[in-house]
Amino acid sequence: MAIDENKLNEFMGKFVGDLGAVMHAATVVVGDTLGLYKALAEKPATADELAKRTGTDPRYLREWLSAQTASGYAQYDAKSETFSLTEEQAFALAVENSPAFIPGAFQISVAQFKAIPKMTQALRSGAGLGWHEHDASLFTEPSDFSAPAMPPTS
Repeated sequence: MAIDENKLNEFMGKFVGDLGAVMHAATVVVGDTLGLYKALAEKPATADELAKRTGTDPRYLREWLSAQTASGYAQYDAKSETFSLTEEQAFALAVENSPAFIPGAFQISVAQFKAIPKMTQALRSGAGLGWHEHDASLFTEPSDFSAPAMPPTS
């Protein structure tokens, strides 16, 4: 097998980006579910302050906030030890009626992962996978992602 090292490196770079997105999807869903983005958009805070405001555990919240910062979904000021969202991050993560609101899109990935056993069986059997066989979150949560971009009907 003749491997082109440049092509392999390019492919591996794509893989690392995809893996990061998959791993980060769960943290976005958790942040949206617990209202962490909305609370952080209201006012910058230390992990302890945000934990008090959101009723979450400070240690695990600090880890969540650090992951958000490392992924570019939040900001950290080392001098004041506070986390915050830029206006753009808040618009995309905390404003539900924003045309850029993205947490619902990450819910789609959750539904896709729940469907893996059914998708595997469908590929083996050829029987297909009906929309009605998908996890309910595929139908309820994605509206969080698509509704702001959809024009009103009526």
